[in-house]
Amino acid sequence: MSDFDDQQKQWLQGFVSGIEARKAANRLAGRTAGVPASTPIGPDALQYTAQDRVIAAGGKLVAEEIAKRARHPLDRWDEVVARAEAGQFPKGADVLLTKYHGLFYVAPAQNAYMCRLRLPNGILKAWQMRGLADAADSFGGGYADVTTRANLQIREIAAAHGVDLLLAVQDLGLTARGSGADNIRNITGSPTAGIDPQELFDTRPLCRAMHHYILNHREMYGLPRKFNIAFDGGGRVPVLEDTNDIGFVAAEVMGGAGFEPGIYFHLQLGGITGHLDFAFGTGILLKPEECVTVAGAVIRAFAVHGDRTNRLKARLKYVIDRMGRDAFLQEVEKEYGKALPRAAGAEIAPRVRADKHGHIGVHDQKQPGLNYLGLVLPVGRITSEQMRGIAGISERFCSGTLRLTVWQNLLISDVADRDVGICIAAINALGLGIEASAIRRGLVACTGNAGCKFAASNTKGHALKLADYLEARVAVDTPVNIHLTGCHHSCAQHYVGDIGLLAAKVDRGEDSVEGYHVYIGGGAASTAEQAMAREYAQGVAFDELPTLLEKLLAAYLEHRATATESFFEFCRHRETAELHELANRAPLRALAA
Repeated sequence: MSDFDDQQKQWLQGFVSGIEARKAANRLAGRTAGVPASTPIGPDALQYTAQDRVIAAGGKLVAEEIAKRARHPLDRWDEVVARAEAGQFPKGADVLLTKYHGLFYVAPAQNAYMCRLRLPNGILKAWQMRGLADAADSFGGGYADVTTRANLQIREIAAAHGVDLLLAVQDLGLTARGSGADNIRNITGSPTAGIDPQELFDTRPLCRAMHHYILNHREMYGLPRKFNIAFDGGGRVPVLEDTNDIGFVAAEVMGGAGFEPGIYFHLQLGGITGHLDFAFGTGILLKPEECVTVAGAVIRAFAVHGDRTNRLKARLKYVIDRMGRDAFLQEVEKEYGKALPRAAGAEIAPRVRADKHGHIGVHDQKQPGLNYLGLVLPVGRITSEQMRGIAGISERFCSGTLRLTVWQNLLISDVADRDVGICIAAINALGLGIEASAIRRGLVACTGNAGCKFAASNTKGHALKLADYLEARVAVDTPVNIHLTGCHHSCAQHYVGDIGLLAAKVDRGEDSVEGYHVYIGGGAASTAEQAMAREYAQGVAFDELPTLLEKLLAAYLEHRATATESFFEFCRHRETAELHELANRAPLRALAA
């Protein structure tokens, strides 16, 4: 200002001061009104703009949204490190925010962290499995759990070792980023992708592309609630895509309606079985290379319109219910930038039926002379010693590729015909196997109250006790899926099991005991077996449950129409009252001492 005289300097200083005062007043007014003074910019703008819209309309953000608004959870790494150095677990809102980094503080069930990974298509290499076993020994409880999203969780991690575990995971070329809280969960795909003689499309590249799309688009971490995506390639082993927020289903198009013959994907939206809804068919047919960007458009439309005032209504299903299917698809097309192709008039071959039990045993691959082995993991749990053993078998005799399933089991692929026998022997030596009873091969259980604060019962422990009891008393010769879930979050998806068990506290005198609500006749991943299980019994104490299920299964064996009629079909053709009557009259007999 040396070129101006004193009067000019005073005028300029007053002018600048006036501008600064106006800015301060605007900022104050913005804070008072509850909206920012400027439009949010950058990768987090989608989340903040959606929150601003709620506030401007007079709505009240839930506590979780306020916590995410204060500072983005992904920007809190230094806090995670500081707590580890101090040997402290998070408290309050920090429990949710720490899940963005893959660490779940699970007190009061355990005074420890659980770490959940991200394994696109549920596939990892043997050397990664061995490294995770070492990490589980060094920083966790010496075991891992396979989840119903074909993923792995490591438990019993001390506060001081949370960051150590995360770094060990990253050193293996894996990540836990965004594996919990209000994020997109592990991307699931057909577990037999690339090796299945029946498949239409190898889902591995799509799952990998979707995985990295999420990791590299910050706005994918600004959602109102969790989100699930699955790719079904038309193979033998289903991935339960119709239970996801977005389901992509491979289809062979013969032509018509302007479509060239080839493999496309149906787009399904809004599945959430814990809220009694399967994903609906949108009538949209996509080329494989369009799927990931369309999924991104769906997620952005969800982020814009999802409920940020009520956590119970913050899933995609409720956005679609509120807006209507057509209106929501218009929002997706707006985000995508153009209209999406409708399948009306296209000639589409019917999907070959999936086999929900095809993940157990020895199966031919599409590659001549090779097989995949389906291992039974007791309710999804595997020790670090078994993890190393499986890794060694896969490296010694196979391709070093391991595949997890949504049924909480594991496949070893690329086993030569000549090596099948020795691999089975080695698997048996680990205390595992590729064969299981009709009860045990479809047994699914969430973590339960041994490791989850929401669960009302010890689901994993009860599942194993049920299997022991029923195997000894009922000669079930066709697979029956029994799903035990600990709370209304339905992580074990009890509504799609042949028999679904939802944990509950049951009053007994002045006390309460662990028990379950019983549901029957559920199924998914096939139009022939897609149904929500219906209520069969309420509030059954666990010590009474084995006998109740024994009677039900005995009635099934006694009265099924044919020797091949499934439990699902048996239930579908009978009213609940009739099933109760048949069960009450069913003969009970012990088959083993």
